[in-house]
This record gives sequence, structure tokens and C-alpha cells, in this order.
Amino acid sequence: MPDRRRFQLQLLALAAAATGLPRAAFAQQAGDFPSRPVRLVVPFAAGGGPDLLARATAVRMAPALGKGAVMFVENVVGAGGIVAAQNVARMAPDGYNLLMGASSHIVQKALQPSVKFDPQKDFAPISAIGLAPSILVVAADSPYRSVDDLVAAARKSPGTLNYASGGIGSAAHLCAAALSLHTGIDALHVPYKGSVEIIPALLSRSVHFAFPIASTAAPHVQSGKVHALAVTSAKRLAAFPQVPTLRELLGSEDLVLDAWFGLWAPAGTPEGTVQALFKAVHRAFDDPALRKETEDAGTVVSLSASPQAFATFIQAETAKLEKLVKATQGSIR
Repeated sequence: MPDRRRFQLQLLALAAAATGLPRAAFAQQAGDFPSRPVRLVVPFAAGGGPDLLARATAVRMAPALGKGAVMFVENVVGAGGIVAAQNVARMAPDGYNLLMGASSHIVQKALQPSVKFDPQKDFAPISAIGLAPSILVVAADSPYRSVDDLVAAARKSPGTLNYASGGIGSAAHLCAAALSLHTGIDALHVPYKGSVEIIPALLSRSVHFAFPIASTAAPHVQSGKVHALAVTSAKRLAAFPQVPTLRELLGSEDLVLDAWFGLWAPAGTPEGTVQALFKAVHRAFDDPALRKETEDAGTVVSLSASPQAFATFIQAETAKLEKLVKATQGSIR
């Protein structure tokens, strides 16, 4: 409750400050940062695992940026994160508009050439936050009790099974595409507006299976509403030691697909501002409560050693995901 109360007070402070700031006040030097509220754009629906992670991070980052600093979250959902990314890419490079980017955003250019941002050129990487493996789940009363059951059914009746995702290029979509590619199954993709819609679609029997990230799936697995068949991490998750990895079941490194989250600013943001934000992220996660909260939800805290290290990581991940898109010969769309 203290964190929620603090967040509410920060929002009130933002509202009060916004009414009296002259336009000229927005032109600040990096050394003055931050002199006004920092906006963190989250391309995920409110209430989902990534949104909760962003809010918890913002609450801890604000005091780490300096006394009186305010940081608030704005959910901008649509087109698999494209709307949010384009929104932030167009903003002034001053550190006051940040994007909580994800692995799904760096592949959008390969999936949809019409996308109006370049994840490599239009953003200044700040730091990765965490890795989020996905969990292959079915409804609790599903006849598919294992990955073998699911694959066998899909092979027996091609095109009859379907799966939910949070949109084209989302982690859930990419994981299902990788499974389909490796096993040769043909399953219908049903994209929803956001990841929070995946579990309801599964529980309503609108889809047969899905790959929500662990933080979204965890409470439903623990409550028994859904049944976990496998995880996409390199090793079994501490929270679900009984659930095997796809790699151990099917023997392919290509099925190790962790989603990840990190912070970006618009390209051209002053180095001093990027460093201030980088240090604030690390200070935020010095809080043992935030680390525990994050990892209990199924996200492994994984901070970058430097902004450049995050940039290098993004380049490697981009190559990996573009290879997956190419291997599907366009069917991933």
C-alpha cells in the first residue's frame, strides 16, 4: 500500500505542476534533469504483468532521479506496440518521454515494413530490466495434458487448433510461431489487442492454447485455472519446477525464447541524461522488495552493465528474431 499511495501522490503532483509550466521551461540542459515529470510510455494494457512491472519500476526510479522527481506511467496500446514506439520516437530527445520497450518491438520492422520507426536508429537504449519466459498453457479441462498431446492433435487435424497472442510480433506470437516451425504443425493465430486478453480467451474456450509471459500466466497456473505444459526459458523456472522446458522436451535451442523488457529514450537524448536514467534504474532495483516482487511474478531481473551493453544485446536479439521471421517464410504474419 505505501507504494500505491506514493504513486497516487506523484500523479497529483504531476497534475498540479502541469497547469503552470511555461513552454520555455521544457528546454532544459542535461545537467538540470529532471526538472519536470518524466513520462514512461507502456505499450501494454493496464493490469498485465508488463504494466505492473513498469509501474513498480517507475515508483522506485522517481526518488532515485533526485529529490522531488516525479515519474508516471501512460499506457499506449495498439498494433503490437507500434503506436507507443512511434509516439516516443517522435518526442523531443530530452529524457522526459521514455518507452518501456520489449523484444516484440524490435521485430516489428521485419514483420511490417510500413512501420514508421527503426528500433536500431530511432532510440537511445538505457537499460534492460528483466527477462520474461513464456509458458505454454491450456485450459484446466483441456484434453491436451502435454506438449506431445497438443502437437499430435494439431498434426492430426491441420488448421483446426488456434492460439491467442497479444498482437502480431508479440512474445506469445513468436513463441507459437517457433513451436509451429519446429514441429511442423499448422495452428491458427488469433491476435488480441493486448496480453491481458490472452487468459480470458483461453478460459472462454475461444482458443486452444497460448504462450503468455510467466508474470501474466503465474496466478492462473497457481489457481488451477490453466494447465502449464512447458516454459520457453533455458532452464526450469523456480516458481514452477515441475514444468519442463520446450528445449528439454523437443531438443532445440531455437525454442529458448525469453521475452525481455527495457527502457529506451528517443535517439539524440544527451549522454548525461541517459546515464542519469541508467543509474536510476539500477538504484530502483537495489530495493530487495522490487527484486522479489519482480521475480515472484516470473520475470528474472537482468539489468544491463551499461547503455552500450543494452544496445549490443538489442542488436543480437534483432538478428535472432529476424532469423525466425525469415524461417517462417512470411507465415508468421
